[in-house]
Amino acid sequence: MSIKTKLSAIIFGSVLLILALNLTLNLYAVRDNLRSESLNNMKMTAMQIAVSVEQSSYSSNYVEQQIALNLRMTAILAAAELDPDIKNVRNQELKALAAKLGVSNISLLVKTNDDIVVAKSSDPKEIGLSTKEWGYWYVAFLELFQDGRVSVEQGHTMDNFWSGPFEFSTSNPESIEKWGYYYDGRSNYIIDPYIRSTAISDYVKIMSPDEIVRKTKEVNPGILEITGINQETFGSASMAPDGSDSINVKLRNRPIKYGTYAYGNVEEDKEAVKEALARKEPITLDTEALGKRVLKSFIPIVQPGAGAYVISVVTDYTVISSVIKEQLINNISTSILLLVLFFVCSYILAGVVTRPIQAILGKVNDVAKGKFEPPLHVRSRDELGQLALRINAMTSHLLQHTNRLGQTLEENRAVKEHLESVINGTSDAIHTMDMDGRIISTNRAFEELYGWSATEAVGKTPYLVPATAQKQEEERLRLLKMGANLPPIETVRLKRDGTLVEVSVSTSIIRDEDGQPHSFIHVSRDMTERNRMEELLRRSEKLTTVGQLAAGVAHEIRNPLTTLRGFLQLQQEKKQLVPLHVELMLSELERINLIVSEFLILAKPQAVHFQEKDVRFILSDVISLLDSQAHLCSVEFEAAFSDQPATVHCEENQLKQVFINIVKNAIEAMPEGGTITLKQYIDEEDVVIVIRDEGEGIPEDMLPKLGEPFYTNKETGTGLGLMISQRIIQAHKGSLEIQSEYGRGAEVMIKLPAAGTPADRQGVNEERSEGQREN
Repeated sequence: MSIKTKLSAIIFGSVLLILALNLTLNLYAVRDNLRSESLNNMKMTAMQIAVSVEQSSYSSNYVEQQIALNLRMTAILAAAELDPDIKNVRNQELKALAAKLGVSNISLLVKTNDDIVVAKSSDPKEIGLSTKEWGYWYVAFLELFQDGRVSVEQGHTMDNFWSGPFEFSTSNPESIEKWGYYYDGRSNYIIDPYIRSTAISDYVKIMSPDEIVRKTKEVNPGILEITGINQETFGSASMAPDGSDSINVKLRNRPIKYGTYAYGNVEEDKEAVKEALARKEPITLDTEALGKRVLKSFIPIVQPGAGAYVISVVTDYTVISSVIKEQLINNISTSILLLVLFFVCSYILAGVVTRPIQAILGKVNDVAKGKFEPPLHVRSRDELGQLALRINAMTSHLLQHTNRLGQTLEENRAVKEHLESVINGTSDAIHTMDMDGRIISTNRAFEELYGWSATEAVGKTPYLVPATAQKQEEERLRLLKMGANLPPIETVRLKRDGTLVEVSVSTSIIRDEDGQPHSFIHVSRDMTERNRMEELLRRSEKLTTVGQLAAGVAHEIRNPLTTLRGFLQLQQEKKQLVPLHVELMLSELERINLIVSEFLILAKPQAVHFQEKDVRFILSDVISLLDSQAHLCSVEFEAAFSDQPATVHCEENQLKQVFINIVKNAIEAMPEGGTITLKQYIDEEDVVIVIRDEGEGIPEDMLPKLGEPFYTNKETGTGLGLMISQRIIQAHKGSLEIQSEYGRGAEVMIKLPAAGTPADRQGVNEERSEGQREN
């Protein structure tokens, strides 16, 4: 299709669109005007019906008041003839009295614990009726029994008397009756004379709004239905689709107060009724009913003293449709004539406009094929001429950028090849995974480490993380998504053949341009060989330590053995047992036994069972244990513990051994007596214990050597006690520091990770694995 034809079609289409919009707007305007006029008519009709119903109710109220006066006089006459105690009144007596006074029946109502019931009546159907569910009727009966004054707005109130409005009978639902209720306090019952006659039923039907509705429909043929809707019971569970109700049958509570309900949709109409009453303005629905398109308007009506209800007016949409159809035919005829005229003009105009455009289009086609020369020839300075100039400039710039892009493409290709060679050449296994756990890419080291080829792994979720490390991996990925920077961890991974491999894994997150997590990159390093070398080194260090300890033990034991040998040789020569020599030999043997015992404690692996314990209680036990010894040495304890719990993950007996060793050293450091201060407090994630004495202190040159085996400043010491204490604290992932100034006492500070901290959990796990290796 040529540009000229397209331009003509565009102009023709534009005109067609404008005419269509104009036609649509006119139709909507006509429809809205007709709808508005129809709604106003429906509202006016509803208001006229409401006024007529209200006037009818005034007339009906006057008649009811006159009947109520007669019923009150009847009740007063009946009270004069009846016994004040209901036990002495018979139903036959009531029947005779009703005939005498000219009423249909007389009933007597009594008050029970939670109800008011008909106890005696000339009509057997009335006896036993409960009034508790009668609404304001029941309220009126209660007020009559209370003080004879009724405040209910409905009905008619007089002294010691109340008469309800016309209503269907409970015992005889097909009859409309008029009741009167009298109570003067001299009897134990309410007297209820009532009238049941066809005259009352005929009167109610004549004064009923149904007659007004019927006449209104006769003079307004477009109105299909008028319905008076009782908001309180409309749409209840017992209401039938035609508006009838098997439970709410009274005049006061029927869902349809008057009119018919043939064009109704209960659920739809119920919502419209609520909205009309809430907004206090008419609500209109455009819907279908009984195969017709109809307009339904719900007009809220408020009557003084009678509450609010809604009048529904249903009109046939055919009236509006016929007018709209006629208007549509006229507008379409006019539009067709205008379209023909505009089509001819647009075709002529398109030929003039499209000539320079065709030249520009040809140039654009050349540029699309990569041909940038020659430039366009510009003949005018109008918008098309300016466009041609800009196309020439654009063509020149495109030629320059095309050359630059070619160079950049070659550079990017070279960089990509270099990066791929670096990644594939590294010894660390690298693989990227999307947020669902599928592998995106791998390098050659990944294939060698895990046994998965790139074609087998990409796009899948291979089982790399064993079940034992699954929770740890999920937690790390969650922290990475939240923006945390995590250090590499040493863990285990699964190979394709199911074997475990020890690796150091470093994980980072890759985010998109919006900062949202896109994928993870994992760098795995095989730690099998390094861990093997570390294990060999650790064993070598243990052997070195064992050698040092053995040499120290040999040196320490040789001295008392030399003494023992000398004494034994002396006694052998003299053939005489010297008690002093025996005592010295026993002392040297005890020293040998002490050295061997402490050496065994240090060398023998202990079965450790970590539990959560409060350090304050352990310190208190140690103070109680050493209190007697301290008292003998004129030493006092001064304790200052924190108020909050100081719980650590520990082996209780081992910690007690540490505290006993340190406190005993402090006691021995003060031969003249003094005070030992034990202080405990919480420092961030650590539980800190400080033990301070007032002894001579430790020389500065001895401080770095403390903890070495057989290094001590005590005459009978071995130095193994402090070494054991340091090893226990290290096993608990804590620290033990000794500070002293010679002549001013010494201070020992112990830090232990509080229970529940990362350091505590890591320490417990490592201690367990270390224990397993030693065992």
